[in-house]
Amino acid sequence: MAREGGNLDATLIAAVGDDPALLRDLRRAFLESADRQIDLVERAVDDAGRKAALWRLKGLCGSFGVLSMMRLAEAAEAAPAGDARALRRLRAALEKLARPA
Repeated sequence: MAREGGNLDATLIAAVGDDPALLRDLRRAFLESADRQIDLVERAVDDAGRKAALWRLKGLCGSFGVLSMMRLAEAAEAAPAGDARALRRLRAALEKLARPA
């Protein structure tokens, strides 16, 4: 299976070219934003808040070409609120993306 971070990197390069500093900044912005949305999912006090955070996460992942994480967010949306397994999968996917190539 191809490394999902490759999709992220390819999407960023296609959008901004081969500017290492800009690529690094955009990658960090994606990772921070995704982390923030997962935190909101974990802390949501109601189903509407949880689904809103998952919707934003799906949109973010789709915009950056991180399709496997987008599918995990969709699965988490279908899972019961507080589903630990769905949250672990999202966290693991984000950690994998954060690792250097």
